[in-house]
Amino acid sequence: MDTTDPRMWRITFDHPPLNLIDGRTISELAAALDALEQDPEVRVVVFDSAVPDFFLAHYDVAAAPSPDATKAGPTGLPPWLDVLARIAEGPFVSIAKIRGRARGAGSEFVLACDMRYAGREHTVLAQPEIGLGLVAGGAPTHRLPFLTGRGRALEIMLTGQDYDADLAERYGYVDRAVPDSGLDGFVDDVARRIASFDKAALVEVKNFVGEVSLPARDLQARTSRAFWASAARPAGRRRLAAAQERGLGRPGDLEMRMGRHLPGLDDAAGS
Repeated sequence: MDTTDPRMWRITFDHPPLNLIDGRTISELAAALDALEQDPEVRVVVFDSAVPDFFLAHYDVAAAPSPDATKAGPTGLPPWLDVLARIAEGPFVSIAKIRGRARGAGSEFVLACDMRYAGREHTVLAQPEIGLGLVAGGAPTHRLPFLTGRGRALEIMLTGQDYDADLAERYGYVDRAVPDSGLDGFVDDVARRIASFDKAALVEVKNFVGEVSLPARDLQARTSRAFWASAARPAGRRRLAAAQERGLGRPGDLEMRMGRHLPGLDDAAGS
């Protein structure tokens, strides 16, 4: 975490080889949010990745705790949804600087940020849960329609396919696709410009926009319950097992080109 300029923080994900999201990721993000919420100076936080090919791969399903083992965070939501809500609602501007893959919960994280900028050559985004027999649990079903429109949100959620940076930009999945060589400078310029303004005014504008664009917390909580219910169904268990057998959560072709593998899980799962 870089806080050289007290008005602008940078938080880098560095959990090789894939930047999988696990309990440690969530607890460290929660601790960072505690500090961000209490800091009177910080105006902007930029999230990026130190792991080539992956911004945040997805949730580590092999290490997923049972729903009964998780405690609600300050928002009253389960830990992962709590982190997402605090990023979306917090008294700071959050920017995702995306290089590499952000699927599933990684995509949910990106969607919770206030702004999303993607490197054109290496970014891949997706909500692949449908191909695993699951319902996404981090409320992308409630964030995507506001950004992309209903039809494109349904396409993203119901096909589970991979979206490169240019198509994601056209759909509104990200705000802008930038050549990778210029991404750092572009995001730095945006962040420094925002950080130069009055914090109270920035927070008030963010809150007003949030009033008409963010999903209610009770709606978000319903998606978490739907995720756990879908994971317990026979189809979800079979498809997850088939994906893990093919390499889910491990370096390899499935993680690099997941969208191409999902339809084939139907045969592999024997459904």
